[in-house]
Amino acid sequence: METTGGTVLRTVCAHDCPDACSVLVTVENERVVRTVGDPQHAFTRGFLCGKVNRYAERVHAPGRVLTPLRRVGAKGAGQFTPITWDAALDEIVSHWQTIQARYGSEALAGYAYSAHQGLVNRNLAQALFHALGATRVNAAAVCDSCCGEAWELTVGPAGGTDPEQVQHSDYIIAWGANLASTNVHQIPFIDMARRQGAKLVVIDVWRTRTARRADWFIPIRVGTDAALALGLAHVLQRDHLLDHDYIQRLVSGYARWSQEVLPRYTPAAVEAITGVPAHDVESLAQAYGQARAPFIRLGQGLSRNANGGAATRAITCLPGLVGAWQRPGGGALLSTADSYTFNFPALRRPDLQPSGPRRLLNMVRFGQALTTWDDPPLMALFIQSNNPATTCPEQALVRRGLAREDLFTVVHETFLSETARYADIVLPACTSFESEDLYRGYGTYYVQYGPQVIPPQGEAWPNYRVIAALAQRLGLHDAVFRRTPREHIAALLDVRDGPVAGLRLADLLDGMPRRLNLPTLGHTFDRVFPTSSGKMHIACPELAARGLQDLPDYVPTATTGYPLRLVTAPGHHLHHSVFLDVASLRREEGGPWVRLHPDEATPRGISDGQAVELFNDAGLVGLSARVTTDVVPGTVVVEGHRPQAHYLSGGPLNVLCADGYADLGEGATYQDTWLDIRPLR
Repeated sequence: METTGGTVLRTVCAHDCPDACSVLVTVENERVVRTVGDPQHAFTRGFLCGKVNRYAERVHAPGRVLTPLRRVGAKGAGQFTPITWDAALDEIVSHWQTIQARYGSEALAGYAYSAHQGLVNRNLAQALFHALGATRVNAAAVCDSCCGEAWELTVGPAGGTDPEQVQHSDYIIAWGANLASTNVHQIPFIDMARRQGAKLVVIDVWRTRTARRADWFIPIRVGTDAALALGLAHVLQRDHLLDHDYIQRLVSGYARWSQEVLPRYTPAAVEAITGVPAHDVESLAQAYGQARAPFIRLGQGLSRNANGGAATRAITCLPGLVGAWQRPGGGALLSTADSYTFNFPALRRPDLQPSGPRRLLNMVRFGQALTTWDDPPLMALFIQSNNPATTCPEQALVRRGLAREDLFTVVHETFLSETARYADIVLPACTSFESEDLYRGYGTYYVQYGPQVIPPQGEAWPNYRVIAALAQRLGLHDAVFRRTPREHIAALLDVRDGPVAGLRLADLLDGMPRRLNLPTLGHTFDRVFPTSSGKMHIACPELAARGLQDLPDYVPTATTGYPLRLVTAPGHHLHHSVFLDVASLRREEGGPWVRLHPDEATPRGISDGQAVELFNDAGLVGLSARVTTDVVPGTVVVEGHRPQAHYLSGGPLNVLCADGYADLGEGATYQDTWLDIRPLR
């Protein structure tokens, strides 16, 4: 639509966030001058988070990479010289072909993940690396593979409660979910429920922005969520607050759980493990069991420890004990992603992969792969839409590997990220506003087409164009590499069954958000679960078949001799490194800060605002202290991830974090990081 102040176009926020806001973008002279929320999206409801309100600053930030670059200095120094696209692509192909001839195709690895949520730009790279026979990459392990597997093993591959139905809940628990910073559009629906008398309870390891809004904040020790969930189940059973009809119809394994596990989790035992007072355990269980339609919003961060899968499973079982799924607003939600039934194989093309097993690179152990793998070693990396030199654990090892002179690294990025500084070739990438794509959130049930609203800045290319150009030079002639974005979208929608069936490209091109064709509750857990038995699995046959504990239980985390446990949390203004180049957001976020309790600060001679250093055997990180009772003794909290140069010493933050695996999904264990803190001298 044309206005006196420019042209207003409807598109979608591509930020890695559950909400996937519909956005109205005002464009003048091929520049974004304003971004506001679209009131015609029923979930995101016409407002944007503080980050995306500043998206015009990101699109036109002075630090954008606007031409291909070739490294001229040492790896990590960030010294480059401009080159042409033809020279860059020819150099990439020449290196790859040489490496394949000498070491084999598995010496190559392509790593593309979720910083760009558009389904075409995010997924097409897999087709290229399948066709090349390269090492496969599990990027989700640093994010949600643990909780995702735990959810599916318990209730099956489906999303949970419709987030719009939460307005009908009468008891809402945000468990490890800082909604105000990471899922802000859920809050208006919670507020509607609260105006009707619902209560909001926040269970978290520190007093987040969401906890400050709550009717009741329950602080809990890091990594003990499974014990609290088991204690709630214990009280529900003891006080006869179970829905026995629902359990008989739709729950498998409750009898064994109630006999073999739950008796150990008395309120007193739970208090000793979690720090939650026994009377609070009882009060919470009774309020939950007596509620008409209780709802639990699970955060993904609570699963990033060695007991994370069991914790997610134990929490996910609670709605089944009280039959909460049967009533509008009741149940639980981790992610809606499993409800989408797109034809991903049409883009990812696993059929192009040569026969035989391919080795798998888990990004949790990226450093080990870079420094210890042989037969063949990793010799070439292609990275899109992620920043492993900041996000992966064991950063000292990761950076040592990225600094290898014999490792040929290509990074396709919008800014010169920490990872790009180690690249041999940096390719300029488009923002989502510079490319058309199809979007879906993982905390909503909507699909939306996003058009290109401005031309690519400088010589930037979208992901799909880079993949197509490389495929052409490599002699890969499959039609998947010649499709337009709209043809890719049509292929994604080409399904016969499931909620996406019936959506057509022509219907989406008006840019309006389209809700999936789902039942009112957003699931069918009041009738059947998409599991092997059709029931919710407290006792999980898949885990039993692997020889693993098939009932959710709590296993204490091993300590390392250090007294404090690190919590790495999303920043409010700088969620992760994607928005670091927006100067106004950096100013508003401030820091970097480490929050610690006065009981930990005083004996160490630390005062508020003082420069301090976190340290353990792996490394050290210098920050400024915030002494506050918002965190519990024994814990330190750091929000956001910054480049190494932003810290007062050492860094980046994940230099402190080991590369251990969670109990499910081979997920990361960031919250199992033990350390100490001292004044920075």
